[in-house]
Amino acid sequence: MINRTAALKITRIVHLYLGVFAAPAILFFALTGALQTFSLHDAAKDGSYKPANWITIGAQLHKKQTIQLPPPKDPSPTKSSDDEPKLQKKHDSDPKHNTLPMKIFFLIVSISLFISALTGLYMSYLHCRNKVRLTAMLFAGIAIPVGLALV
Repeated sequence: MINRTAALKITRIVHLYLGVFAAPAILFFALTGALQTFSLHDAAKDGSYKPANWITIGAQLHKKQTIQLPPPKDPSPTKSSDDEPKLQKKHDSDPKHNTLPMKIFFLIVSISLFISALTGLYMSYLHCRNKVRLTAMLFAGIAIPVGLALV
């Protein structure tokens, strides 16, 4: 039977290496999630904003697990005048909900997660004796998802 001290040591080692392996993905998801919270991955319908290509690809990878961007959407077909009053009436009856407070909360969570992952990596390197193995886990955490995205 394993004693408590040995179990704690094994748990810390497993936590260390799994955390370093997962850190690149956590950083990626925190960043792309924050961008998506404010719809910075979507172009404005009026053409006033077009996201950078890396933002669009990052959002696609975050949401659909692929870097293949969907074809651009065609302008919506013109609606008949009979449909417009129904759509307008339905839209007017929907209560307005202010989503900004929740978006700010999720932005704070994304920033916290990003900083936590970075400080975790820093502490890992500060206190780990086997930096070669730690670096191998970090590179594996980067190379595996990049390789899978390119397959």
